[in-house]
Amino acid sequence: MALTADEAHAAEETQEQERMILESIDRFLEREVAPHAMRLEHEDIYPEDIVAAMKELGLFGAIIPEEYGGLGLRPSTYAKIIERISRVWMSVSGIINSHLIMAHIVNKTGTEAQRQKFLPRFATGEVRGGLALTEPDCGTDLQAIRTAARRDGNDYVVNGTKTWISNGIHGSCFALLVKTDPEAEPRHAGMSMFLAEKGDGFRVGRKLEKLGYKGLDSAELVFEDYRVPPENLIGGEEGQGMRSAITGLELGRVNVAARGVGVAQAALDEAVKYSQQRSTFGKPIYRHQAIALKLADMVTRVHAARLLTEQAANALDRGERSDFEAGMAKLFATEAALENATEAMRIHGGYGYSKEFLVERLYRDAPLLCIGEGTNEIQRIIIAKRLIEQNPV
Repeated sequence: MALTADEAHAAEETQEQERMILESIDRFLEREVAPHAMRLEHEDIYPEDIVAAMKELGLFGAIIPEEYGGLGLRPSTYAKIIERISRVWMSVSGIINSHLIMAHIVNKTGTEAQRQKFLPRFATGEVRGGLALTEPDCGTDLQAIRTAARRDGNDYVVNGTKTWISNGIHGSCFALLVKTDPEAEPRHAGMSMFLAEKGDGFRVGRKLEKLGYKGLDSAELVFEDYRVPPENLIGGEEGQGMRSAITGLELGRVNVAARGVGVAQAALDEAVKYSQQRSTFGKPIYRHQAIALKLADMVTRVHAARLLTEQAANALDRGERSDFEAGMAKLFATEAALENATEAMRIHGGYGYSKEFLVERLYRDAPLLCIGEGTNEIQRIIIAKRLIEQNPV
């Protein structure tokens, strides 16, 4: 169906806005991130100055609606921003993504009072945080969480431990998944989610050391008789926690797919550059068939991953259910990142193992993408389930 003149004009304005935003992101990355990423990452230093610059750009409110003080960007534009950031330093993308998953949950499943109270502060970065799902004995199987909230007078009292929580040290507010009815069947019916702001009874247990993804703080969060008011119960009703978590993870999986595209592209960029600079047996190594075949596979993975990620992000733009598309994008793009990072290291030979070259960092960052926001094994199960649902016999 052809677009009307008004629709075509609106589409052009949206594309122009996106182009300007992406150009500003490129300038920010060139000035504020690229010159410092190697040192900050190797020393595992939280990038305070970069965070301040992201606040100025409004990135903590990227997908928060304009009526609540955010930029109101479409998920597809946000995915392109994340791809660009991840090409330069993936850790920076985690600082805003976990925060924006929390904001997305509040916007989509919270009450209007919660949107009015929290989203404007999230948008400015005054209040930053993330998503607190994972526990020491619970990752993929969220229904197995043990952190519990019981009603006590005017408050809920929370006890339990969360782990591998991004922004855990430097964040101040988290979308916290708990059991409000541990005996409920099915189990998800007894799960709720609260906006938990740091205070008495809520402490950081420890910083968790990681293979890669450094600079971003990942922490253990401990709740000991932590009191949270009922107005912080997301959605205002108990039993809606799993719904809120799934809503957030749909955005999160598109984000991780975009990160995968960014890392895969960075690995390709480094391999293409090095293969023209390095010579063996009297010619640049890209002219050796073994290297040429690797480069061809790498660029194909990047383009396919980007198309799958765009498809999933566009489904979110339209407000459609996107677990099928997001699952495929997350699966393929993150595996592409891992394969491209590995191939880039092999193309670099001994230099790829050196901390002086970017590929060493990509090689350490990429495996996380295959695990975070739901392992790629669980993505395959989700994809297959939705495939059968769409094609009943």
